[in-house]
This record gives sequence, structure tokens and C-alpha cells, in this order.
Amino acid sequence: MILPEAASDALLIGRVWSNKANGPCPVLVSQDASQTLFDLSSLAPTVSQLLELDGLVAALADKSRFDDLGPLDAFLDGTAGQLLAPNDLQAVKAAGVTFADSMLERVIEEQAKGDPLRAQDIRKQLAPVLGDNLKGVVAGSEKASEVKRLLQDMGLWSQYLEVGIGPDAEIFTKAQPMSSVGCGSLIGIHPKSEWNNPEPEIVLAVTSAGKIVGAALGNDVNLRDFEGRSALLLSKAKDNNASCSIGPFIRLFDEKFTIEDVKSASISLSVRGTDGFEMTGSSQMKAISRSPENLVGQLLNDNHQYPDGVVFFLGTMFAPVKDRRGAGLGFTHEIGDVVEISTPKLGRLVNRVERSDNCPAWTFGLSALMGNLARRGLL
Repeated sequence: MILPEAASDALLIGRVWSNKANGPCPVLVSQDASQTLFDLSSLAPTVSQLLELDGLVAALADKSRFDDLGPLDAFLDGTAGQLLAPNDLQAVKAAGVTFADSMLERVIEEQAKGDPLRAQDIRKQLAPVLGDNLKGVVAGSEKASEVKRLLQDMGLWSQYLEVGIGPDAEIFTKAQPMSSVGCGSLIGIHPKSEWNNPEPEIVLAVTSAGKIVGAALGNDVNLRDFEGRSALLLSKAKDNNASCSIGPFIRLFDEKFTIEDVKSASISLSVRGTDGFEMTGSSQMKAISRSPENLVGQLLNDNHQYPDGVVFFLGTMFAPVKDRRGAGLGFTHEIGDVVEISTPKLGRLVNRVERSDNCPAWTFGLSALMGNLARRGLL
């Protein structure tokens, strides 16, 4: 099951395409064994607007006021519709290089110029030096400045270390509003990429005022060869058809789930291939070099606003290096891989890998959404 382990304690909102409503609906998951989905369109027609409501948690207490769309299983098997990403109008942003382990791998990508054959040798050279120096360093601290001077003297300083432990975080646009895919959908890998990987992350739901109101799981699918060739190819490495997965639901903060649960979470990853290949790993949020609040403060402030809110990937410490296609080649996806990202309090996000040009094309954008809501009398 994709729901959190203690689903009866979780206040979960999401988004589905409902055959009954003939369009996308914000939904609430019932906290009982029925796992009924309730249509929240009468409260707010989009998830973006829903998360902006004052007193949202209290407003969701009386489920009798909402239309019953049927059980979750009917959206997982397609009989009642489809489970969508739980975000819609929000900007989709991400923070990069927020963990020491991923900093090391980004420097390796840079040094290898996107060539996986060179990565293993470079990793052996850099890991002992960078790993020891980066351990426990708080981004933007005086200790970080000392480490920067030391690594500069050693000729090892990098643009990735600058955003990893310097005062300013790397924050980029991961995907366009409405382009994210949900649990159960295909995720896309660019057909020209030969070195790529999943990135298991926690995704924060943030209002236009900068308030963190909940969290979900996310897969910040990444092309290591593209970004390694040039940091200026980041958008091509990150933003492709079906390359952003979020879900299964946003768990709202309440007395049973808070930002402290996010900070202590362990995010698990498994990849199972049709070739029999299996890989597992985890990312410990306690190892992050900047707090979620600090990252959100750098994302949204007097210099930068998001009137429809933001869903915000916090980064990952997991960078897979297990050989797959041959010795020294490291990990890369193969078509058909099943990727599962999970943590007990947020559930499981499951997707299968396909070429981005073979995934369903993204056609339902903002104009289509507005037209659909207007026809349904929701605007």
C-alpha cells in the first residue's frame, strides 16, 4: 500500500483525475479502512488554493460536506480515474547539493565531464580528501569558510561546493506547474542520456506567504552525464517530460506530523530492473547541511515571490554508484526499472522508468485546467 504506516493518524490531501467529475479534483483521504477519497472542489478548486486557506486542518474535519469519489484502489487500478501529482498551480522548485555525500558526487561529475568511466577513479582520489573535510560542516558557517580556503589551496574548490557549504543555496526550477506526474505513472529519462539516476527526496508544500504546511515524497530524476558535461545544461538534465514525480499525497502538518518529523525522516529507495538488477539506499534528513526553514527562506522572501505557492524538493544525500552495465560504469537506469521511494510517515511513491519521449505527452496545462474548471462551474 502507498499510504503512511499509521494512515489513521495522517491528514492526507492529493489530486486525482475523476471520471465521475470529468476533471481533476483536490481530494482528502479518509482516515479509516475504507480509504475513501473525498472531493474538496467545493472548498477550493485547486490544491494551490486549498493550501492557502486559513484553518484548513479544521475545515477538513467534517467530511460529510464533501462528495464521495470512491475508494483509493479505484484510482490506482484506473476504474474511477487516475492518481495525479498532489500539486497543480504551484511552482516546482528544488534545492541542490544539500548533503555532503551528494556534494562529493557533483564534484566527481564535474571532474569526469559527464563520463561514467572516469568517475570511479576520480571518486577514489577525491573521497578521502573531500569526505573528511565536508563531514559535519554547516553551510555558511565560519568552519565552512575555513574548509573553502583549505580546498582552494589544494586546488579542489568547485562550483558545487560553493552552493553546498557557502552562504547561498542552489535553488532551481525543477519542472513547470502542472507537469509533475504522480504515484503509479511512468517517469521519463531523456533518450540521449547514458548516465542517470533517481533522487529520493522530501518535497515541502509551501504557501505564497512562505509557510510550510505539509510534505510529500518526490523523485528529482537526474541526468548525470548532461549536468556533468556542463552546469549550464542543468535545465536539460532536470526538466524533461515526466521527469518530476511527486506523491502519493501531501501530508498536512498537524499535532501528529510536524516539520520536526521531516527533519528526522529516513528516505528509502529501491530500484528493481527487468534485468534482475536490484539496488537499495537511503537518505537521512538529519545529515542535511541547511535546515528546511533556511532553504525556504532563501527560496521565498522579499526578493522572490510565488503567488500560487511552491512545492520544494529539499535534495538528497543518495547518489548511486553500484555498477550496472559493467565494472567502473556505476549506476544508470534501464527502461522498465521500478523505482520506489518511501518513508513511514509519508508512504510510498512508486514509478516505472521509460524514455521521456515514450511517456504520455504533457498536454493538460494551465489553460486546459481553467477551461475544465469553468465548464464544471468551479470558477
